Amino acid sequence: MAGLGSIPDDIKWRIAAQFSATMPALYDRAFRKKVGEQYDEIEQEVWMDAAKILPDIVRSLSLPVSTAQELAETLRIVMVILFGPEFKSETLDLSKAGAVIIVKRCPLIAAGYNNGTDGDRTFHKCMAFTLTGIPRLNREFSARFVRTMCTGDRQCEIKVAKSEAPSPDKTIKK
Repeated sequence: MAGLGSIPDDIKWRIAAQFSATMPALYDRAFRKKVGEQYDEIEQEVWMDAAKILPDIVRSLSLPVSTAQELAETLRIVMVILFGPEFKSETLDLSKAGAVIIVKRCPLIAAGYNNGTDGDRTFHKCMAFTLTGIPRLNREFSARFVRTMCTGDRQCEIKVAKSEAPSPDKTIKK
């Protein structure tokens, strides 16, 4: 009988990642009909809560988060770790204050389609995770989706940039 140690790490990682990527679609299929319209809201809260682990992962790996470029590359690395080696992406530097994560292949999309959920549902999971995650890593930055494979684009493009300072509302009088 073969033991766990006889299975190569890359095969164990691939199997674990495939299983993990499939779980959101299976939960969607199992609970959406029973929970109804509140399902999307509940699921987004779960993915926002999942983003809370990002700072711990980043600290444990000593990954940098000071600039937009560092944040984009760090999030890209962590997404590969969390979603598996089939998550194919790269980062591009836009300027000193901005960078873009380009996602070329996402196992969550494939697992979703293979298990009966559509791209829009997958997008809401990713959006909740990413838009919550970036400011958790550095509150001076935010993320914005420019393109999404879930909604039919060829690739995802997630722009990471300094958050704009809120402008004072001049209509409020004290």
